[in-house]
Amino acid sequence: MFLKSLNFSLQNKDVFPNSILISCFGFLIIFFFLIFGRRFKLAVQLERFGLPIAVISGIVGISIGPFGAIHFLPKETINVWSKFPTPLLSLVFATLMMGRPIPNINGLVKPIFNQFLLALSLGFGQFFVGGLVVKYFLPPSMDTNPLMGCLIEVGFEGGHGAATIIGESFNRLGFSNGLELGLAMATMGLLSSSLLGSIFIFLGRNFGLSDTEEIPEKKDNLKENSKTGIFADLKILIINLGFSGLAISFGVLLLKFLRFVSSSFGEFSKEIIFSLPVFPFILIGSLLIRYVLEKTKNTEFISNLLQREIGILSTDLLIFTAMASLDIAVVFENWLIILVFTIFGLFWNLICIAYFAYFIFDDYWFEKSLIEFGNSTGVVASGLLLLRLADPKNISRTLPIFTSKQLFAQLILSGGLFTVLAPLMISKIGIDYWTEICAVITFTILLIALILKKRELKKIQ
Repeated sequence: MFLKSLNFSLQNKDVFPNSILISCFGFLIIFFFLIFGRRFKLAVQLERFGLPIAVISGIVGISIGPFGAIHFLPKETINVWSKFPTPLLSLVFATLMMGRPIPNINGLVKPIFNQFLLALSLGFGQFFVGGLVVKYFLPPSMDTNPLMGCLIEVGFEGGHGAATIIGESFNRLGFSNGLELGLAMATMGLLSSSLLGSIFIFLGRNFGLSDTEEIPEKKDNLKENSKTGIFADLKILIINLGFSGLAISFGVLLLKFLRFVSSSFGEFSKEIIFSLPVFPFILIGSLLIRYVLEKTKNTEFISNLLQREIGILSTDLLIFTAMASLDIAVVFENWLIILVFTIFGLFWNLICIAYFAYFIFDDYWFEKSLIEFGNSTGVVASGLLLLRLADPKNISRTLPIFTSKQLFAQLILSGGLFTVLAPLMISKIGIDYWTEICAVITFTILLIALILKKRELKKIQ
C-alpha cells in the first residue's frame, strides 16, 4: 500500500518543483558525472560496445523528467537545460579547428572532396525525401504543411540550434508547430544517431571493419619545462577557454555585422541573413585564430589536449541536455509525423552513405561513413563522438578530412545557406518545385562522384 501511494505521488507531483537552483545543481552533477564517468570500469566497457555514457545519462534524464516515469525533475529544470544545446554546440565548433594543427591537404584533396560530395548528397537528399514524405506518405486526414518538407534536414543535420532559429522562420510563414517539431526531430535524430551508431561500432569491431590498433599518443604541445601546479593548470585552462570564447565572439560579431549591412540589400536577402545561425562563422573564427597562432609561432598558448577535452565534454553535455529536455508530450501528440520523417530520413542516410562506402571511398570507408552518419543524423557533435569511439587514435586520418570538409559544407547545409533558404523557397515556389530541384541536385552529385571515381580507376589501370 505504501509503495502504491509513493508511486502515485511521484507520478503526479515533482519532487523539486519550481527550483532553478535544482536545475543548475543537477547540471553540475551531470557535468562531474561525465568527467569522472569514464574512469569507471562499467562506463569503459559500455563505450567499448559503442554506447557512450552521455546517451545513458540522457535516457536517465528523460525517465526522471516531468514527462518520464518518475517526476524527479520539474519542468523548470528541463526548460533551463533546453537552452544549453546552442551554446554547447558553439563550443564544439570553437574547438573544432583550434585544437588541432591546420591539416596539410597534400594528398587529402580527393578524400576531402569525396567527403564534401557525400555531405551535399545527404543534405539535399534529406530535402528531397522530406518533400516526398509530405506529398505521398503522410495520411490525407493529417493537417500537413508544405514546410514540413524541411524537417528532416533542419532536425537531423541542423540540430537544436538550427531548429530554434529556423523555427522563427516557420512561425513567420504560418507553420506554428514548426519549432516544436524541429526540436523533436533534432532530438530523435540525435537519439537515432547515438543508438544506431553504437550498433555500427559494435559490428565494426567484431567484424574487423574499424581499426583498433594502438599507437603511441602524441604529447600535448605544452612546453615540457612549463610549471606544474594548480595555479599553472588553472592559467592554461583560462587561456584555452579564452581562445574558444574569442572564436565564438568572432562568429557572433561577424553575424551581427552581416545583419547590420543587410539593410542595404533587398528584403529577401535580409530575411536570409537574419535567419543564419552563428555556427558556420564560429568555425571560421576557430580556423583564423589557429592560422594566426601557427603563422606567428605562438601555438604553445593552445593546449591541443585541453581544446580536445573541452570539445568532448561539450559534446557529451549537448547530447545529454538535448535528450533530457525532450518534450515527450510533443512527441506523443505528433508521433506519427515524427516517426514517418525519422524512418525515411534514416533510410536515405543509410542508402546514401552505403553508396559512397561501396563505390566512392578508397580506404577507411567505415570511419568516413560513420562520422558522416553521425553528422547527418545528429549534428556534428554526434559524428565526432562516434568517430572518437571507433577511431580514438585517429589512425584513419578521418578527422582532418572531416574538419576540412566542414569549412565548406557548414556554410551550405547543416544550418547554412540552403537550410535557411529552404522554407522561404517552399513558401514562394511550392513544395513540388523545391522537391524536384533538390532531387536534380542530389542525383547530379551522386553521378559526379561516380564519374570521378571511374576516371580515377582508368588512370590507375
